[in-house]
Amino acid sequence: MEANAGDPPMLSDLLDLLNSQDLGDRLRAVNLARQLPGEETLTLLHQAVTDENARVRYAAISQMGTVSGVDPAPILPILRQALEKDPEFDVRAAAAAALGDLKQPQALTDLLAAYQREQEWLVQFSIVAALGELGNPGAFDTLVQALQGDSELISTAAAAALGDLGDPRAIPFLDPFIDSDDWQLRYRICIALGRLGTEAARPGLTRLAQDPQEQVAVHARNALGSLFGSL
Repeated sequence: MEANAGDPPMLSDLLDLLNSQDLGDRLRAVNLARQLPGEETLTLLHQAVTDENARVRYAAISQMGTVSGVDPAPILPILRQALEKDPEFDVRAAAAAALGDLKQPQALTDLLAAYQREQEWLVQFSIVAALGELGNPGAFDTLVQALQGDSELISTAAAAALGDLGDPRAIPFLDPFIDSDDWQLRYRICIALGRLGTEAARPGLTRLAQDPQEQVAVHARNALGSLFGSL
């Protein structure tokens, strides 16, 4: 029986779409999977991650870290496989982001290994952001390495991730970037120093409170007031 407009989709109908020769049908099936119960969503995504088309695989992998009400254990090997083996870099980047979304500590080893072997900056960026999401202190050295790399975008992600990690050892590595020409990097440094929040962060925040970019200066002044009671 054909479903009425507005009715929630049925898994069987979406699986039929996923088996279509039409790419648009398969992408629609993955997008509609969000409306299914968690276990059914996972059933469909598990099939979609093997699709021959990278856009379908990307759409499926991107959802896997946010499926609600399911055991993350069977999701981890799928994401690990995609991060290591998928030929398309954007799919690998989506797998890294999904591993961060899952926040499973056992993903740390996979993310660290992937960062060392990856050449694509987008995948490296996603890995760095995911390491911040995990909040595992074992990521510290890799995040410092990323902070000091050649890409300002990856440095910006690493600064944010070090703030998320909450390890005050990061402060002397963050301080040199207070003078960066990139205000967005300075802003992330400011946020990270505010989150780390020890006395060692005060000199950097005091300098950033005079930053020519108003957004940076205001955040630094607010952090100083919140942490130390004054400028």
